[in-house]
Amino acid sequence: MRKIRKGDLVAVIAGKDFNRGALKTGKVLRVVEDGKRVVIEKINLIKRHTKANRQGREAGIIEKEAPIDASNVALVSPTTGKPVRVGFKTIENARGESRKVRVVHKTGEVLDKV
Repeated sequence: MRKIRKGDLVAVIAGKDFNRGALKTGKVLRVVEDGKRVVIEKINLIKRHTKANRQGREAGIIEKEAPIDASNVALVSPTTGKPVRVGFKTIENARGESRKVRVVHKTGEVLDKV
C-alpha cells in the first residue's frame, strides 16, 4: 500500500518548486516506479522540443509535467489543508473483515473511505 496515490492532493516540501512562503499544491496524476516518484498537475514543468510526424503532431516546444521524488511531497489533509505525515492502521468492519487504511499521524483522521 502506498502513502501517496493517484488523485491525492499533495504539497511540494522540497526541490526546485518549493517555496517557503507559499506551498505549491497539486493533484497527483500518476505514480511512477513502484511509488518512488509521482507526477503532479502543473508542478515540475519541463519543456520538450518535438519534431512533427505523420500522425499530425506539430513541431514546437511542449511543456509537460515530469516526475518528482515522492519524498519531496507531502499529502495535504482534507480538513486542515496543511501538509501531514501519513501512517497506516488496520481497522475491522461489522463482518469482522480487516482492512488497511491511511491515517494522519497527528490527528488519527482516516484518509481512505471505509
